Amino acid sequence: MLISVLLFAVGLVLLIKGGDWFVDSASWFAEVTGIPKFVVGATIVSFATTLPELLVSVRAAMNGSAQLAIGNAVGSVTANTTLIMGVSLVAIAGIVSRKEFSLKGGLLLAAIIGLTVLSLGGLLPVWSAYVLWAIFAIFMISNLIEGKKGAAGDTIDSFEKKELPAKILFFLLGTASIVFGAEFLVSSGKTIAAGIGISETIIGFTVIALGTSLPELVTTLTAIRKKENSLSVGNIVGANIIDTTLILPLCAVINGEPLPVENINLVFDFPVCIAACAIAIVPTVIQGRFKKWQGYALLGVYALYMLLLVLNETGVVALG
Repeated sequence: MLISVLLFAVGLVLLIKGGDWFVDSASWFAEVTGIPKFVVGATIVSFATTLPELLVSVRAAMNGSAQLAIGNAVGSVTANTTLIMGVSLVAIAGIVSRKEFSLKGGLLLAAIIGLTVLSLGGLLPVWSAYVLWAIFAIFMISNLIEGKKGAAGDTIDSFEKKELPAKILFFLLGTASIVFGAEFLVSSGKTIAAGIGISETIIGFTVIALGTSLPELVTTLTAIRKKENSLSVGNIVGANIIDTTLILPLCAVINGEPLPVENINLVFDFPVCIAACAIAIVPTVIQGRFKKWQGYALLGVYALYMLLLVLNETGVVALG
């Protein structure tokens, strides 16, 4: 137990310090290149924060456990959108570039709705990977075009060039600190919770569920503290698109056969995920800004979602 408590503390320190390095270096890169922070958040930051999920999912697919990928991917998108974006919008809701956000928000909705439609037969066919990869390709091309436009006419001066190696190093150190910090926090948290008599069900829906979203959560909390809302929202949207249109199709292709989709995914998880994304995206595209009420609504959806999952797990209600 003592070792677990020490690892928990080490994990917490790594997460906090890693988040600082991570956000500072990403923000610096956006500022000196002129690339919009939303685009940096949706690409570089998102790839870094979804790296643990990518590695875990690919390993699971190679070991024949790819059927877990759909529930994990959709659950991750729901948690990112309801909990993490909800916290971000309550703390620092604000103006976003409608042009910047509309396409990426639309692609996220298209990915989730497309995934739902493709899975209606109870299986996600292997060929669906190419449909989802097409959405990912559009996402990446749009980011490259916006990044090129933002960087046009901007040059990094000699002083900033000298800083570049250090900033890259701190970005990598920040990424590693967040990944290992999350691992220490989750593994030690499970041991501590079990040691004081908390049931496996509650551990699963709290420590483990939160642990899979810790990189995005730490990045968001650090971005809030540093008033970098565009970086935070870009990270969440980008991470969600990467989860559904890159990682999940990759699992299907590696698996080599259709991925089974559970009934609870179709009747509960997918609809909640679509509703959460709609709350975050549709009003923002119409109004050109985020509102605090969206944050509160998303947090409410997260609380209800978790409550119903716990009640389903304990047999009080039947969702699937």
